[in-house]
Amino acid sequence: MFTLSDIKKSLLVSLWFMFLTFPIMVIRVNTIENVIEWRWNNMILVGLGSFILSFLWRYMIERKEAGRKKAETGVTELPLFQRIVGNRRLSVPGMIGFSIFIIVFPFAFSSYQVNIMTTALIYIVLGLGLNIVVGLAGLLDLGYVAFYAVGAYSYALLNYHYGLGFWVALPVGAGIAALMGILLGFPVLRLRGDYLAIVTLGFGEIIRLILENYNDFSFGPSGIANIPRPGFFGMEMSLSTAIIYLYFIMIGMTLLTVFVVGRLENSRLGRAWIALREDEIACQAMGIDKTKTKLTAFSLGATWAGMGGVIFAAKTTFINPASFTFMESAMILSLVVLGGMGSIFGVIVGSFVLILLPEYLRGVGEYRMLLFGITLVIMMVFRPQGLIAKVRRTYKFEREEVSGTPEASRQ
Repeated sequence: MFTLSDIKKSLLVSLWFMFLTFPIMVIRVNTIENVIEWRWNNMILVGLGSFILSFLWRYMIERKEAGRKKAETGVTELPLFQRIVGNRRLSVPGMIGFSIFIIVFPFAFSSYQVNIMTTALIYIVLGLGLNIVVGLAGLLDLGYVAFYAVGAYSYALLNYHYGLGFWVALPVGAGIAALMGILLGFPVLRLRGDYLAIVTLGFGEIIRLILENYNDFSFGPSGIANIPRPGFFGMEMSLSTAIIYLYFIMIGMTLLTVFVVGRLENSRLGRAWIALREDEIACQAMGIDKTKTKLTAFSLGATWAGMGGVIFAAKTTFINPASFTFMESAMILSLVVLGGMGSIFGVIVGSFVLILLPEYLRGVGEYRMLLFGITLVIMMVFRPQGLIAKVRRTYKFEREEVSGTPEASRQ
């Protein structure tokens, strides 16, 4: 129940918002008639809206605190979405229906819809690659777009100078990006936290500036055009057929990425990454090679970024340095954080939310970024672990009766 004190607080919030937005929402200068128009109805709407939102915000904060108290007492419950996903009776038919939808999608929707879905799948691959570095190993990388650019320019330049096709350039671009990841990893082995973020950010900007100013190598701001799309045994494909073909390539690439990242997460190397993320000193004390573990995380994360870059170049058939700015790194990191760091399914959901929603909200124009910012703020306040939080494995030691004598069960 809300008290009189809550009402006073909400009233103060509404008055403050009305004061802040008064020059923008109320006053409008009519330059044609040279008069000032006073839109008092907007002021009333701002006051009522901020008053109601303040109540709602306080209610959500109380719910969050109640959930935290339950967690401290040991009474925990998975969110509804995760309970549905974990329910085998519901998940199996859902997966079958989702698979049918994926196959039918490019034939039932327009080429524009298929294009933006392919873009979302590219970001899933990029997000899962960054999830290795940030989510599993705990290394904050703000220059991840550099490896994305390396993969794209590898395909474009190899095709321009040597005529190499997509399928040959795909592993080559991934290998070059992995090598760049190792080269980045060596100087930052002793860094962590904010210092690591600053160095990786600088690395990403260095790569972009090299591509933008080294005209003899990368053609500078003009970029590289006429990059061929993926081929299929030399068959000639129309534009719509090539779009559908690339869509199915990305479906296969996404499934491969999910499988490999999942296996890595449950492997000995994945457990070393998690140990490195939780406590670097304890990880080293347990005999884990910190240098090797960090370099492996950087190189494997860069590998998937390189493959994503090759596919991006094949999709757009044109690249230039403007496609690989810091905003791309921020977007990839945002979808990892929004979906849930360390969670494969969370990264997939976060990619769909951050890539598809802005496309479908083009009708609201400039308010898209406002909604984007509000969504991230709400998520960081009420669900900082992400949409699909990674459920940590717990091991419980139980005792059982054997021939009347309690003995520890061997598990």
